[in-house]
Amino acid sequence: MAGKQRSLILFAIIGIAVFLRVSAAFYLGDATPPAKDETSYSTLAFRLAEGNGFSFSQAWYPFTLPDVHTAHWSFFFTLYVAAVYRLVGLHPLAVRLLTAVIGGALLPVVVYVLSSRFYAANSRSALKTDRVVISRQAVTPLVAAFLAAIYAYFILFSAQLMTETFFIIALLWSLERTIALSQKIDRDFRFQDAFWLGIAFGLATLLRQSILPWIVAVLVWLLWVGLRKRVFKPTFLAALVIVALVALFILPFSLLNYRAYGDFLLLNSNAGYAMYSAQHPMHGTSFQAYAAAPLPADLDPIPQNEAQWDRTLMRLGIQFVLDEPIRYLRLSLSRIADYFEFWPTSDSGLIFNLGRLLSFTLFLPFMVAGIGLALRENQQLSQRRWLDFTMTPLALLLIFIFFYSLLHILTWAMTRYRLPVDAVLLIFAARSLVLLSSYTAKRVVNASFHRK
Repeated sequence: MAGKQRSLILFAIIGIAVFLRVSAAFYLGDATPPAKDETSYSTLAFRLAEGNGFSFSQAWYPFTLPDVHTAHWSFFFTLYVAAVYRLVGLHPLAVRLLTAVIGGALLPVVVYVLSSRFYAANSRSALKTDRVVISRQAVTPLVAAFLAAIYAYFILFSAQLMTETFFIIALLWSLERTIALSQKIDRDFRFQDAFWLGIAFGLATLLRQSILPWIVAVLVWLLWVGLRKRVFKPTFLAALVIVALVALFILPFSLLNYRAYGDFLLLNSNAGYAMYSAQHPMHGTSFQAYAAAPLPADLDPIPQNEAQWDRTLMRLGIQFVLDEPIRYLRLSLSRIADYFEFWPTSDSGLIFNLGRLLSFTLFLPFMVAGIGLALRENQQLSQRRWLDFTMTPLALLLIFIFFYSLLHILTWAMTRYRLPVDAVLLIFAARSLVLLSSYTAKRVVNASFHRK
């Protein structure tokens, strides 16, 4: 397939993605639902646009006082929404539409780029001259981009005032840059390879700080690759560049928090409450994803600001685990259902039940089949070189799927927290769909030939 033809198809896919997301934005309208994260971001951003800083005019979930600096919500996304409100006023629809256009344009592109790099690296060298394989390698990234464009849950969340869309884009970009860096680390290492990975991680961190454990895992993986390839200096240099850039992204908000609280808070104040609420005894051994645990009333001393609340609640959440490890284990096992939920539920509206069925439920068999195909096609596994396999892009993506899922299952699991994993799984689904369509077309041609 010629490069110009691929570009035209990708532009068409982007057009479909933008149209679907803009339609969803108009459907959701110019208001935000009460008691939802959308309303929190909208309210906080409008206060910021009016010059009141990162604060609410009244007491706010879970422990924010009126007219006091809050670090509970993503600073970066709040600034983005505030910038829109500064231009057009309090109109959530304007944010929905802008996010729909940006997400519709960027998500298929980043899926296409990641898929292209992954399959180019994962194919067996013995098959690189096979025209059929080359054709599939050209088509699969386009199919992956198309799946990302029509994936119902991506469409729904791209039209909401939430961090999901931008976070997924930044995370997928970081995976693509990680694969690129790992391939160049022993041959053609350049400073910009580590630089852009650091930028991607920095943006992802400002959108959702829960990415930080994964960043540590990626650095460990890169150091392992460098150790296996015996290229120590470039690997450590790349790791230092990445850490420094992520720190630079976080530093202004750490300073802002210190100025507000007179106390250290790295970025956001939501990790402690998430750990506390998700492990609270009120759940018993069955996790209630939408239940918010009440703040403890018997603390002495009582935390005076969000930095202190974050540390105190994190300590209490960990103590819940240590006090009842068996209950915690059973509670975590119950979260698997919340994380991988693909069936309609009574606590979800019609549009979200349909969105679930027309995304993860529909494509799950192809995702699983695609992983199997990728494992079969991997050269290192076919030669039983297990240590070499751990350095491959396939190993990286599988580690991400497992690590990111386990991180949320052990803490706080909801379906929307799985969406970055869905985006990676679509790359595998595209592969199985391409092979299935090729096999079906071949069968149809053969059946037609025999009838003649």
